[in-house]
Amino acid sequence: MLQIKDMKKSFGKNEVVKGISFSIEKGESFGLLGPNGAGKSTTISMICGLLPVDAGEIVVAGKSVKTDPMNVKKKIGVVPQDIALYPTMSAKDNLIFWGKMYGLTGSQAKKRGAEVLEYVGLTERAKDKIETFSGGMKRRINIGAALMHKPELLIMDEPTVGIDPQSRNHILETVKKLNQEGMTVIYTSHYMEEVDYLCERIGIVDHGRMIALGTKQELCNRLTSGTVITLELNEVTSEFVTLVNDLPFVEQVVTKNETVEIFVTDANLAIGETVSKAVTSGLAVQSVHVREPNLESLFLQLTGRSLRD
Repeated sequence: MLQIKDMKKSFGKNEVVKGISFSIEKGESFGLLGPNGAGKSTTISMICGLLPVDAGEIVVAGKSVKTDPMNVKKKIGVVPQDIALYPTMSAKDNLIFWGKMYGLTGSQAKKRGAEVLEYVGLTERAKDKIETFSGGMKRRINIGAALMHKPELLIMDEPTVGIDPQSRNHILETVKKLNQEGMTVIYTSHYMEEVDYLCERIGIVDHGRMIALGTKQELCNRLTSGTVITLELNEVTSEFVTLVNDLPFVEQVVTKNETVEIFVTDANLAIGETVSKAVTSGLAVQSVHVREPNLESLFLQLTGRSLRD
């Protein structure tokens, strides 16, 4: 469905995408992860044809973004992070408008709009203005707009930001259903549990490069540490970090504010020793949490940053 080869993009002297290559099979659900500034949004914009590619090639369903951009755009549905709806128009009229923008006739747009409203669970609110909707309902109509022309590839850029748990769950179930029905999905999120639930394969982008790519199991198998210990302290000092780094069973230490993530090979030894080092450094331990390695652990180990940075 999607093939990207050595894609590059610069803004002035700042190269933000540095030769990214990957492919996505038809019917696959693919998670694209990366911290802010990693090049993820620029990558999505180039796939959609919103930004020109400086070098490399993007092919969607056999069509080149460079040479056949209009046909590529017909195959893609985009759910942007920001709501792209007209607030004073009704949900139904918004969907009809976007359907016509994709080339549907009036009757086709009305019929498809009714189908999409049922799909996102908002048929009863069809005639209500978007400005009267909750944040979660707006997000669902935002998704509906991207589905009007029955795209082959659906790109979703953090579609659950700032909404209530019920709406978030409804969106996740909708995406899951769309994928099970055969739609190819690219899903970006800062919530690792969403990617874990929805996506078969995952790519992690940082500093403009694809630094990890594979299935969830393949990625987790790359972890060199067996366990992650999280300490919440009253403060984090360089003295404490140095003491912990010197322990033989510690592979990596990642700090963020008053939290320390410690990747270890032996949890039984590490818990007591790391707490002891905190006390030796004159620090107060607020909490200790131990977890098995997961996608977020891999992200931290590869980038040294929390996904929510």
